[in-house]
Amino acid sequence: MKYILFAGLLFVSQFFWAQQDSIPSVQQPDSVNLAVKDTVNGKPAQTPKPAKTKKAKTKKAKTDLGSIGKGEKKKRPFGISPYGDFTIAAYKIISHERDTVAVDTTLTIDKEYRHNYLRKDDFEQLPFANMGQPYNRLGADFTIDRAIPEMGAHTKHANYFEIDDVPYYNVPTPLTELFFKTTFEQGQLVDASLAANTSERTNLSLAYKGFRSLGKYRWSQAESGNFRATANSSSKNGRYDFQAHIAMQTIEGEENGGLSQKEAQFESGDPDFDDRRRLNVMFNNAKNKLQGKRYYFQHGFDIIQRKIDSLHKVPALEVHHTFNYETKIYDYTQPGVDKLPGMQEYFGPRLKDDIADRARLKVMQNELGLSFTNPILGKIGVFASYNWYNYYFNSIRIGPDGEVPNRLEGEDILAGASFEKKIGDFFVNGKGSIGVSGNMTGHTAQASVGYDLPKIGRLTFKLHSASQMPDFNTLLYHSDYSNFIWYNANTFKKEEVNRFGLQFNSKKFGNLEAQYAILDNHTYFIPTDVPDEIPENSTEIAYIKPMQASGTINYAKLKYRKDFTWRGWTLANTIMYNQVDQDQEVLNLPQYVTRNSLFYSSHVFKKAMYLQTGVTFKYFGEYYMDGYNPLMAEFYIQTQEKIGNYPLLDFFINAKVRQTRIFLKAEHFNTLFTTQPKYYAAPNYPYRDFVIRFGIVWNLFS
Repeated sequence: MKYILFAGLLFVSQFFWAQQDSIPSVQQPDSVNLAVKDTVNGKPAQTPKPAKTKKAKTKKAKTDLGSIGKGEKKKRPFGISPYGDFTIAAYKIISHERDTVAVDTTLTIDKEYRHNYLRKDDFEQLPFANMGQPYNRLGADFTIDRAIPEMGAHTKHANYFEIDDVPYYNVPTPLTELFFKTTFEQGQLVDASLAANTSERTNLSLAYKGFRSLGKYRWSQAESGNFRATANSSSKNGRYDFQAHIAMQTIEGEENGGLSQKEAQFESGDPDFDDRRRLNVMFNNAKNKLQGKRYYFQHGFDIIQRKIDSLHKVPALEVHHTFNYETKIYDYTQPGVDKLPGMQEYFGPRLKDDIADRARLKVMQNELGLSFTNPILGKIGVFASYNWYNYYFNSIRIGPDGEVPNRLEGEDILAGASFEKKIGDFFVNGKGSIGVSGNMTGHTAQASVGYDLPKIGRLTFKLHSASQMPDFNTLLYHSDYSNFIWYNANTFKKEEVNRFGLQFNSKKFGNLEAQYAILDNHTYFIPTDVPDEIPENSTEIAYIKPMQASGTINYAKLKYRKDFTWRGWTLANTIMYNQVDQDQEVLNLPQYVTRNSLFYSSHVFKKAMYLQTGVTFKYFGEYYMDGYNPLMAEFYIQTQEKIGNYPLLDFFINAKVRQTRIFLKAEHFNTLFTTQPKYYAAPNYPYRDFVIRFGIVWNLFS
């Protein structure tokens, strides 16, 4: 709560600091000279061409930042040029990898796809009924890019800001972005950020994303809070620079186990159950929660600089250091005995009445590296990384083979190298590491080779190879439910991924992404040791265990995106094809997924507003969709019920007024004509009903 109050005071004060709510009117809107990017994901966006307008003569005023001339006694704010105002392109967003893009205030169909809880395009995902609940997968992207395995509880990490998700800024004046969207009953979603500079080379930012949504179904409330603070700076001579951030996050929700009488109540279409709170659920007293804190610091110093002209120097020999310390806690609580009529307890026998499971993870990383840059050889780097981990439970459990350990603690040391080189339109880069000591990490290697085809697009080949132990919650888990106690650290092998990819991005021919992955020792959750007869209304969910595939899994994915425009009309098409070759059904995905948006775009009200309105159609084939286990906050493999083969239709009206984007959507409106609903996001968990939601994204330039 203190973070909300602190961030709120800053954002409110920003309104009083601002002399106007946008870049001065003498500038053309969105005058970004480079390829504009989205403010969160950094993906290319199609920018509508600004209308040609006659230059209007305006009287100079002190409120116009560009009008402060030599005769003015008023102190000019830092960075303001006496020759004119800033354009939006002067406001930069910097990624963890030091890639820089300009703030983007355009309105495109990609902004419509990203205006959701995750603020990312969820084409390969399917959300549950309430915002903040899990997302089931429609596609996969197998990558191991961490030195230490993840904690697990993947469904709670969808809204968790990892190191790569925290942006840094370089702004000439304070920049505020306000994101808002309505939720499902008694709640709102807000993501607000404020960035400012204290000098030409030092920038600070504060951000808070908070939401609460009661949900349409019983006991399905979800809420979260994500606080981020960043700082980045460089010395006057450019030799030293750093990036740092603090992230404190909490994601929690109520868990009801899904519908207990879905055929009689949900699928029957009985109007008595149009009020979804009348539908019976498995239980109404469970909660799970993920908490995380991270302290991150990365800095570098140029030992030797190379002069490229009279004004610019680039590093020739650079040393860099990275420090990261992160703690996570995952809780599952369920007080009291909660048996359903005529069946056993949902998760099996309890060791005590009040369930209070808690898993903890602490990770520290220290990396030291040295890089050498030469015009002929390119950039060559070497590094060494020390990683410490401590995953533990405070409880003591007795299993069939005796006492189960309650801790996995150790140290891994890695050594690696990297390479970058660009020759004209051709570029190549790669990075790899190998474990010198420790048990968790084997190796990681990734490389990409690309070529910019003049007037056509960019072609990129990618390679990724890695091996690592699976997530901690598959190696060790303690619960007050006896079915969820295991220790596999001595029996499970390292997962191995070898992936080959191809990307072709072209404005003329569209965007093509193809990948082929070979998986060994793939780890998953699956029902095991299931009794021959399961009590009525019960499910296999009480008996899921982590397992490893005995054979090799081959996975191929092909995704293509192409937009067709005629006058003001646009047809945006994205289609994905999945193919899995496996001995056991442990990786289940739909064979095809498609999304098609037909919309009309135009300026209205004498070009004071830019408007987009249309319909989005999404469809995926029927398949054995993964089931959801709320105790573990994980999906598990099931082969009992196929889900899919139903359309998702959304109608939207979006508008842009200056630097404000307005979003209005009627989601899944085809349910108004459905008499026997069978749309699910997982077995027993319905997809969303028809709902109308509103949202905005507003950028303020002070």
